[in-house]
Amino acid sequence: MTPIKNLFVILFLFYSICSFSQIKIITTLVDTTITEKTNPQLTNGIITTKPDTISYWKHKNIVGLDISEIAFVNWSAGGTSAITGLVRGEFKYDYKDDLQVWSNELFFRYGLNKQEGIELRKTDDVFKINSTYGLRTSPNSNWYHSAKFNFNTQFTDGYKYPNIEDPISKPFAPAYIFLGIGSEYIYKPENFNLYLSPLTLKSTLVLDQTLANSGAYGVEPAVYDANKNLISEGSKSKTELGILITSYIEKEIFTNIILKNRLNLYTDYLHNFGNIDVDWQCFSYLKVNQYVKANVGFNLVYDEDIDVITEKNGVKYNEGAKVQLKQVLGVGVEYIF
Repeated sequence: MTPIKNLFVILFLFYSICSFSQIKIITTLVDTTITEKTNPQLTNGIITTKPDTISYWKHKNIVGLDISEIAFVNWSAGGTSAITGLVRGEFKYDYKDDLQVWSNELFFRYGLNKQEGIELRKTDDVFKINSTYGLRTSPNSNWYHSAKFNFNTQFTDGYKYPNIEDPISKPFAPAYIFLGIGSEYIYKPENFNLYLSPLTLKSTLVLDQTLANSGAYGVEPAVYDANKNLISEGSKSKTELGILITSYIEKEIFTNIILKNRLNLYTDYLHNFGNIDVDWQCFSYLKVNQYVKANVGFNLVYDEDIDVITEKNGVKYNEGAKVQLKQVLGVGVEYIF
């Protein structure tokens, strides 16, 4: 066979193989296109593998730092230089499947203020843990049978300034624990939760003996004789059983402005039933950009076990329980991960 014939045969065989291969490839693509309707692991002729398990957990973590400062140098109108800093954090881990939800939250806030000529003072101090488990009987229902746990205390000692010798509060003095069962309504499209519990155990801890002896935060005070000799120490805890109602809503009310409203109501069955303890927190968050945020809001508290103590001319007066109000306005940086 001549070289030209040999070359012709080789080219013919090569063309035949390529044509046959092209037909097979086209056939394979058509087949996979048809079968991917019944097998979602095939996409565009490429086999993809699904994970063995599906994660039902979601999390959102936020840490932020707010700072405000004012300074005067030879300012004719007068004034006091001051700087205030606040560190805050919010950590959420949630589990949800067709029938179960488990929401876990941790919050903290700690703020300090320094004014010219005045010692460093605390402006905010909060540490909270919330955990709620819910179980529903139907995937179409918004109502859950729920159990709730709340814990609330602070990081450092608190004072009635300018008195920094006698703390009026300490870590775990007080600390509040709520544990109860009830029903919870969850409406995800509006980020709305309503929890109703007819049986909630409330424990107030005052683990500092000096504060416990004074009967702070509603615990039984110490007993003294006529000569003010100590007969028995004050109780470090108080337990109540009552009704707890909580609600929470988070909604974007305007573009880049998010409102978070949380309300807790509690009344004890045995001690002044109908006298309601209130903890109402309402904050608006303005998003400037990815990292810069502004927030404004308030925290209103009323608890019949918390007395307001005033001091005049060195004499202390107990004015009983009063409405407590804390207002917050801050601008700072925030990181979400």
